[in-house]
Amino acid sequence: MSSEEVERVDVLELFKSKKYLNISAPMVRYSKLPFRKLVRKYNCDLCFTPMIMADSFVVSELARWNEFVTDATDRPLIAQFAAKTVDEFVTAAQLVYPYCDGIDLNCGCPQRWAMQDGYGAKMLRSPELICDLVKQVRASLPQPFTVSVKIRLQSDRKQSVELCRRLQHCGVSFLSVHGRTAAERRQPADHDAIGLLASACPGLPIVANGDVDSVQVAEKVHEQTGCAGVMSARGLLHNPALFSGFEQTPIECVREWVDVAVSTGLSYGCLHRHIEMMLEEQLSAADKRLLHCMNCLPALLDFMQQTYPQHFLF
Repeated sequence: MSSEEVERVDVLELFKSKKYLNISAPMVRYSKLPFRKLVRKYNCDLCFTPMIMADSFVVSELARWNEFVTDATDRPLIAQFAAKTVDEFVTAAQLVYPYCDGIDLNCGCPQRWAMQDGYGAKMLRSPELICDLVKQVRASLPQPFTVSVKIRLQSDRKQSVELCRRLQHCGVSFLSVHGRTAAERRQPADHDAIGLLASACPGLPIVANGDVDSVQVAEKVHEQTGCAGVMSARGLLHNPALFSGFEQTPIECVREWVDVAVSTGLSYGCLHRHIEMMLEEQLSAADKRLLHCMNCLPALLDFMQQTYPQHFLF
């Protein structure tokens, strides 16, 4: 965890300041501080941490230092937690309160382990619990610190509408909605359903998530749903500069990624995986195979210098 408290950003005022916000989604293993630093350079207005397990975060100082790393430039920031008890969620929120601008409850993760343990999208079957978690955290911390929830659609859209209305009544600050159910994977995101939720909850900022991979799509989703924000996950992984209008990752962005990853001490494995995704659509099959085999930073830098000599001069 950061050891320095920083000035808070009022996220709800941020929503009011633009037609819609460009938001980096919570992504397990990927949306860590170095990546957040990168996307903020390219017109990303708000970032989420990866999902953090509240139970281990509360009891383990090591987990706190490993899972929640930030600094004074990493703002505005929402810390996302997986939690299923009030004590864990409230305590986790209190621990991160000095270092970020809001806390988010993950009720959308479809991974099998999360569902089996009662977290993520499994929480959608317990709307009373979700509402209780929101109410208790909202009562424990002063505004403008936000308390939000990220959900997936339910097969019965009426249940989704009812949940959103209940959460609005409980004082939730905003909602992020992934436009698929927990059982869906690669089906197109249902932006019409997100629009239905937005229209059912006037005054509540709704963030649309799913299939946002360009500024053109972001604008279309906003127009289609009336959402207050658009959230990208896979799109940003493949093109961290998408919110600045780039159709694919500019090589300058790749170079910036190397610089920020090295300067923050990011593991080579994570640095490498991000570069593979950024360059997936730009390299030949042979070069992609070669890049995939790079197992150390010097070899990777040598490859980049040979492939993009104008951008990687050391």
